[in-house]
This record gives sequence, structure tokens and C-alpha cells, in this order.
Amino acid sequence: MRLKGKTALVTAAGQGIGKACVLAMAKEGAQVVATDRDATLLKAYEGVANVRTAVLDVLDKEAIGKLVSGMDSINVLFNCAGFVHNGSILQATDADWEFAFNLNARAQFWMIQAVLPKMLEAGGGSIINMASVCGSLKGLPNRFIYGASKAAVVGLTKSVAADFVAKGIRCNAIAPGTVDTPSLGDRINSYADPVQARKDFVARQPMGRIAQAEEIAPIVIYLASDESVFATGQIFAVDGGMTI
Repeated sequence: MRLKGKTALVTAAGQGIGKACVLAMAKEGAQVVATDRDATLLKAYEGVANVRTAVLDVLDKEAIGKLVSGMDSINVLFNCAGFVHNGSILQATDADWEFAFNLNARAQFWMIQAVLPKMLEAGGGSIINMASVCGSLKGLPNRFIYGASKAAVVGLTKSVAADFVAKGIRCNAIAPGTVDTPSLGDRINSYADPVQARKDFVARQPMGRIAQAEEIAPIVIYLASDESVFATGQIFAVDGGMTI
């Protein structure tokens, strides 16, 4: 029970990495508030011990404030929400750029800004942001907007860590490689040849396979727990060797 006594707030918890981490946190004893904008996805948590759900659109600043103000305490925040745009700078549109930075970066800014006062009042807390191997760690083809927005997450993470390092707040980010999630499935199915597209995704992983969402959860548990009490401002790559 590495997270016993802690309360965790997770965004984009309806599926994929978010869901895997909610279940892992609950298993480790945390009281988890699992949020997603899709209420249907949250129904999967019915009957799951230590988990309560809340519908939340992280692009709604007022809704974020209302949710956070209704919580007694928050020891862990996992900012998991995000979106992957395809294409180079020549295919990028202003609308796609704005959406990506709003969801991938601004939503994390809003969540952290809302949660920090409660963490500071409690004497500390752990913030975990979803970055990516794509961005500041590695450039990938046809990921211009995504890579730029995820690089912004790295800067955001380090800045928060630097500002509050002496006040009990730890802020780190995880940088996954390719993970087999519903989001990836949607992207693969959007290609003219989905079978070849999946093979191409696998081919860029040095281990020769795509990660499972459950394989990302252990690093999140570590960062949420007191085991990582001396780690802050770091980007933890879980990428199957992409950045070797």
C-alpha cells in the first residue's frame, strides 16, 4: 500500500494510460478521483474500491476550479489529458496549434494552478505531467504540433518544480514512447492501410513492440509515492529504448 492515506486526482482517466494509473493507484491504497469529459467511460469504475468519478472537461477553467474546491485535500495530481495531431509544419493549421496547446499545455497549467494552494496548505504534494518522448527528448516525423506542445510541458514542469522545490512540492513529467491505447488505435485506423501503419509504429520501437498502458503505471506510482521524495523537475522516459 505505497499510496495509503493519499488522495489523487487524475485527468483523462476514462481509458488508456489514465485508466491504468487510476486502477494502479487505487490498488496501492490511494483515494482516487478519476475524471474524464466522457461520462460513459467513467461507468467502468462502478464498484471499484477507492475510486470515485467526476465528469471534467479540462478545457473548462471554471469547472476545474469547482471540482478542486470541493475536494478536502489533494496529495497527487496526474495531468494525463492530451491529443496527438499528425503532420509536419506544412500541414499545421492555426486551429490545430491552438487546440493542442490548450489541451496539452494550458489545461495542465490550469489544473496545477487550481491544485497548488491545497498542496501548499498541506505541506506538500506530487504533480505528475504527461509529456512525451516526442518533443524535447526526440523529434519524430509528422508530429510538429504535438512535439511542440509536449516540449512546452517539459518547460512547464521544470518551472513549477523550481518555484516550489523548497515548499514540499514535487513536479515531474513522464515521457512515454508508443503505447497501445484507444487513442493510438484511432490514429492507426485513420491511415489508408491500418495494418501497415501498426507495423510502422512497432518498427520505431527498438524493443520491437508497443508498450501496454499498464507498463506506464509503475513510474506514475513511484512519482506519486514517497519513494520519489528527492526527485523533482525531471522527465522520466518510458520509451522502450527510443532515446538510447
